[in-house]
Amino acid sequence: MNYRNSFFLSILSGLMLGISWPTYGFYFLIFIAFTPLIHLIKSNKTENNFKLTFFSFVTFLVWNIITTHWLYHATLTGMLFAIIVNSFLMSSIVLISLFIWKRLGNKLSIIFFISLWICFEKFHLNWDFSWPWLNLGNVFSENIKIIQWYEYTGVFGGSLWILISNFVSYNLQKKLIDNNNYKSDIIYLSAIILIPIIVSLIIFTNIEIEEKEIKSVIIQPNIDPYNEKYKRSDEQNVKYLESLLHDEKNRNSLVILPETYFSDGSLISSLNYSSLINKLNRIKDKYDTEILAGIELYEVFNDPNKVKSYSNKIENNRWLDLFNASIFISDEIDIYKKSKLVVGIEKMPYKSFLEPLLGSLLMDFGGLSYSRGYQQHRTVFKSKKGTNIAPIICYESIYGEYVSDYVRNGANLLAIVTNDGWWNNTEGHKQHLSYARLRSIETRKNIVRSANTGISSVINYRGEIVKTIGYEKEGLINYNVGVNNTITFYSMYGDYIYRLCLFFLIIISAFYCANYLKEKK
Repeated sequence: MNYRNSFFLSILSGLMLGISWPTYGFYFLIFIAFTPLIHLIKSNKTENNFKLTFFSFVTFLVWNIITTHWLYHATLTGMLFAIIVNSFLMSSIVLISLFIWKRLGNKLSIIFFISLWICFEKFHLNWDFSWPWLNLGNVFSENIKIIQWYEYTGVFGGSLWILISNFVSYNLQKKLIDNNNYKSDIIYLSAIILIPIIVSLIIFTNIEIEEKEIKSVIIQPNIDPYNEKYKRSDEQNVKYLESLLHDEKNRNSLVILPETYFSDGSLISSLNYSSLINKLNRIKDKYDTEILAGIELYEVFNDPNKVKSYSNKIENNRWLDLFNASIFISDEIDIYKKSKLVVGIEKMPYKSFLEPLLGSLLMDFGGLSYSRGYQQHRTVFKSKKGTNIAPIICYESIYGEYVSDYVRNGANLLAIVTNDGWWNNTEGHKQHLSYARLRSIETRKNIVRSANTGISSVINYRGEIVKTIGYEKEGLINYNVGVNNTITFYSMYGDYIYRLCLFFLIIISAFYCANYLKEKK
């Protein structure tokens, strides 16, 4: 093994993966980004598996640093943890696949690697350390014209497309180097890449969904989350809202306000009688509006039977449940409690196990001093005007099947409320907006997105951004947004590609074990 060449190839793969990511602009490199790493591994078959895995770790470390370094603006500890652990998990996929390759051969090992990678991406959507930012199918979020078929496959269809393309690219490259017959591989690679693009362009050109329109007002207050946000009272924020609604063109509308816009903290048990709700009801009646806003909610109790896994003990026989939530002010008051929580910032992962060992260490990712609570089901807010609104809070918008749960529950409009100011003006908030475009294609729903410090936007069901307010700008979007009751194949069946991959993974793993036991006998 030539170590200099090996480092070059592993870093080259990492660089191509990194700069292909949304907002960097070189997405087409994703179809060949794995090939230097594949070449490195295939050329050193006799080397120790762990040595080869180390070079794959270098690849994934470079990729993670390029794409998610901006996390340090919120938390240096959290950034280091996310980058190192994610790189380690990705390289472990290579390690496991190496054992399959060296015992079962090339074809089965490729199927195994692809299946294991997609199962890893699904796992990364659901475990307590969830961080699916770099799931491969996300890479096309800025190039929505070539992925309109996501309405059938979801993001995992993109992951599958990328992985297959890279292995075919490697075979083509190898035959070019060896001067073998490579014409058939050029045809295979061209077909694999071009056919989905052509199908997508046809869908994009022809898709028309019948919709009704509702008037929406998306507000971006541009409050500094570090120095200003928690110093502005709910009273001040109510006055700011009312000052905007004095303008005649903003009345008689659905008003969307960002995540934790009302951040003073409201007691759930007396919420309907609070001065905040009284004022919002008065605004609703006076200006004929409905209001969806982010809010901090809490409950304090003494009954130990009410203690949940996320409850915070504040003193003897006294507990606090704290929620990052959305509230909907219409004929009735409805709330939704954020369910996909940010690790370390909003929750301690595997709290019952890790808290006795690590105490508050895992809550030192730049986050808050208390764990947040959550709810299990997806609440849909029902407007008096017949609109069913999915209240999606911040981080939840990167979870495809999760968002589809709202649609299956009747949502015909997606509303994302977020606060992307924690990362400053970096790639983070741009990528977060970009991922929302994938949800609109998967569900064929329009999105209204209110971000505290940007980028607020309207996204149509094709994934096109039709109106925005830029980062660090105060303002509002007044827009007649369409609502529809279309149910896509993906909304109905979710991540079925993962389930197919899990099946192949189990079959090949069983075959490996049988082969191993047979050899041992």
